[in-house]
Amino acid sequence: MTQYNNNIGEKVMSDTKQDKSQVDEKNVEVVEEENSPWYYFYSNGCGFCKKVGPIVDELIKEGHDILKLDVADKDNQGLSQELKEKYKAQCGTPWFINSETGKQVCGFREKDVIKKWLDGEDIPAPPRPKGPMPKLPLFGAPDEEVEGWKAAYEVWKVENSHLPNLQTTDQILSRPRPKTDPPPPPNPNMTDEEMSTWGKLYNKWKDENDHLPNLQPVEKILERFKAQAQQPGGQQLPGGNITERLTFLEVKMDALMKHLGVPNPTPSQPVQPSSPIKVGENVKNLRPKTSKKNSGEGK
Repeated sequence: MTQYNNNIGEKVMSDTKQDKSQVDEKNVEVVEEENSPWYYFYSNGCGFCKKVGPIVDELIKEGHDILKLDVADKDNQGLSQELKEKYKAQCGTPWFINSETGKQVCGFREKDVIKKWLDGEDIPAPPRPKGPMPKLPLFGAPDEEVEGWKAAYEVWKVENSHLPNLQTTDQILSRPRPKTDPPPPPNPNMTDEEMSTWGKLYNKWKDENDHLPNLQPVEKILERFKAQAQQPGGQQLPGGNITERLTFLEVKMDALMKHLGVPNPTPSQPVQPSSPIKVGENVKNLRPKTSKKNSGEGK
């Protein structure tokens, strides 16, 4: 801008330069970082997770902002549980969910389906059978048993014609089959001694069926089931007296409060009920109370 000195009639140039910081403050738009709503929950012991993992990595390289969340992490476990409760979802891993809309994909899907989910489309659940397929006869079973299975499978196949890629009886029977029935799968609530006993039974069955491909070592199976016992929903309410049940509920409540960031400055004390509490009764009295100071009241 040009100015004139009134006393001597000289033209002087005023400093038109502004402080650079002021320019930056006026012209630079402040952008707040936003977290991606596209969540992918997985676990290391999940076979379908290993199958879909490379697809997720491809989509991330293509520019899709997918957050990969291992449920072995306690914070991720809590987040998964919160979303399941919020959207009334029931899914293990792999699990894809948009945290803002609740649109989700449960289980393994091909890349084109996951891309549709990323585009905001509703992904219908895959077709389900109307009933379980007849139990496959063991390897070396009598011919009468095999023929009976074939007849039962053909009936089941007609009833479930809505399912894609149903195989013929010959195709199924040509696959490797066990010679003996495997032991029932371990329960995540088993004790270490019960887990050890199950492991011995499994190793015996594995030796009898060494012709089967891809049999996992017992250590890997037990590790996976023990991890499931630590996940939300993987542990059942224990039996025993009412004090043991209340202590269990208190521990779960403390973990929830810690996840939500509610301070708990004093150590938890066992709850001693003044009167018997029936199972399923409201346990709101177990919730720790926040002081007025912490809640911002009473100022």
